[in-house]
Amino acid sequence: MTRPLPRLMVAPNGARMGRRDHPALPVTLPQILDTAKACHAAGADGLHLHLRDETGGHLLDARAYRDALAALSETVPDMAVQITTEAVGLYSPADQRALVRDLAPPLVSIALREMIDGGDIGEALRLYIDCAQAGTGVQHILHAPEDLRRLSDLLPSDLLQSPALQLLFVLGSHGGRNGTPADLNGFLITMARLGLQPDWGVCCFGADETRCLRLAHQAGGKLRVGFENNWLADDGNVAPDNAARVAEVAGRIKKRPDVPA
Repeated sequence: MTRPLPRLMVAPNGARMGRRDHPALPVTLPQILDTAKACHAAGADGLHLHLRDETGGHLLDARAYRDALAALSETVPDMAVQITTEAVGLYSPADQRALVRDLAPPLVSIALREMIDGGDIGEALRLYIDCAQAGTGVQHILHAPEDLRRLSDLLPSDLLQSPALQLLFVLGSHGGRNGTPADLNGFLITMARLGLQPDWGVCCFGADETRCLRLAHQAGGKLRVGFENNWLADDGNVAPDNAARVAEVAGRIKKRPDVPA
């Protein structure tokens, strides 16, 4: 059975930034464990996991993920963990598929553009079907409403209409445009036109993160917050750490993500 998405997931580091960008951004596994513990205490029930190699570079490695998942299970046993397959120009779709099949994690995020833009549409579809059969929750990362339409054309109807279908609507982009509520509206309109009722969530790049996440919550979505996307508090000041961002968003949704704000 596919595990549902956490209500409030923290994405504490991403693949590109380091301690020079923010001194509290976790890079090493001990730093990730400390951050996970603090964010769980602040209200996050899930963690979006990126790992780094010995130089701080982005890493997709099944053994490293197994070690990290085991350590997180001991440190925050009640916190769901979703691994990333983000390529960052370093890994191919074949590398990403091999990782997912080798690891068979409960939750994984896969960017639709990365998985199919190389022409591996048939292989992508086989992976999604295999994951559904194995009970692995694939959160499809969608960067624009057009990605949602492309996904609807790709998936068979049983997967597309399943309540276990997991989506993440990305508002804005890393190092580019900040996300806005208008971006969210575009996804919601497209989702309604396609007649979908998935398990969906939102992340937002930039200073409007808190506002966009609150609007997503009011619309019935789940939330991803953290330094991967933004480290500015709602008042425009730099947050001291990921736990502060989690606490602010949890507070804006009355600290209970299942209760409308």
